[in-house]
Amino acid sequence: MLPHRADTIRPVDVFQGEVDRLVVRDAAAQLLRDAIVDGRLGPGEHLKGEKLAKALGISRTPVREALVILEAEGLVEATTNRGATVRSYNHRELDDIFRLRAVLEGYGARRAAERIDDNALAALWESCDRYEDRIAERDLPGLVRENYVFHDLILDVADNDQLSEFVRQVIAMPFMYYGQFTSSVSAHYHRQLVNALAARDSERAELIMKEHILESRDVVVNHVEQLLSDRAVSTAEGRRLIIQSDRVRPTSADP
Repeated sequence: MLPHRADTIRPVDVFQGEVDRLVVRDAAAQLLRDAIVDGRLGPGEHLKGEKLAKALGISRTPVREALVILEAEGLVEATTNRGATVRSYNHRELDDIFRLRAVLEGYGARRAAERIDDNALAALWESCDRYEDRIAERDLPGLVRENYVFHDLILDVADNDQLSEFVRQVIAMPFMYYGQFTSSVSAHYHRQLVNALAARDSERAELIMKEHILESRDVVVNHVEQLLSDRAVSTAEGRRLIIQSDRVRPTSADP
């Protein structure tokens, strides 16, 4: 009697192809996520599946699946006409995001102050040092990555999975929205936060975290408003020059 098919195939063999596909998809999503966050892929940039697949050395299917993941995270927008693009934020959206972060991360800092140990404090001080090194080196992508490390450490100490998930959904934004605009401010607040956490002062830790994020919001929102204003002025000036050019353009009757 021939063996039943189920007897000849190991369970791992049945799922290996699916596992491999998910590994490639998740790896692609992480690489694209990093490129968006550190500014290599800028806001509004068109994400062509074929071009990305070639750059990553994989097929188009896991790239499409990766873009769906990033769309769910709010980093990518997909439209019928344009396809996938890196999401852009206006100043009102940024204001809402930072206000939400202030509430969530303020609560996280309060929880962290009640739970932190010496190992976590040492890791936070090391992060502060690295952050200041990135400022001195003018390493803007490095600043963004180290900022994530610092805030992630506090979320880990807060030990609340739902809180961490909510915060990580709103904290991931392309680096152009912060970095050089908030780095010095952030360096100061990071050290003040660690001091409050070291003192196990939960109320002060929450207050400093909220001030830190709202101060960053003010800088970032003002910067984006200025960019939009400059763009509007530039567009209006361009239109004015075109109109003037049309007015002085010689006609066929001119010598």
